[in-house]
Amino acid sequence: MGVIFIKSLVINLRQPLPEDGSKAFKLISQCPPLDTNSLYCNLLQCSHFSSTSVAAISQDEVVGFISAYVVPDRPNVLFIWQVAVGTQARGQGLATRMLQHILDRPFCNDISSLETTITESNKASWALFNGLSSKLNTELHSSIMFDREKHLDNAHDTEMLVKIGPLNLIKK
Repeated sequence: MGVIFIKSLVINLRQPLPEDGSKAFKLISQCPPLDTNSLYCNLLQCSHFSSTSVAAISQDEVVGFISAYVVPDRPNVLFIWQVAVGTQARGQGLATRMLQHILDRPFCNDISSLETTITESNKASWALFNGLSSKLNTELHSSIMFDREKHLDNAHDTEMLVKIGPLNLIKK
């Protein structure tokens, strides 16, 4: 657990609980351009993937949420699925603190790189992951993962695969 202060909020960072699923679902729906998943998906993220996800809680509300998982055939890679920060907590570094909170967990001791996907137009996510790469003193590389025409039936912008690493995490 970690308590932080942002603006006038007291925020507790912790692993999400299944009871956080509907609140995470609501938060994500209020954070365009994020794609909403099903409520069931968010419930699974808050239960099956809780070891690698984080909920930022303020006054019993989810004001930030990151879903992530260890890639099944690459146990040293943490894939960041989504990062959502509510309007009341934006611009204060909460997303970076949440990512660091996940990386500091013993469950992530063997993680040597991060991956995520970002559309080219999502400036906030590019800033977050470029900043994280700089803070961790490592490299960021990107390439196409899901092409708009080839994979997404022209219904969604191309998703760029972003790789950050190697990570040399110093555990407490």
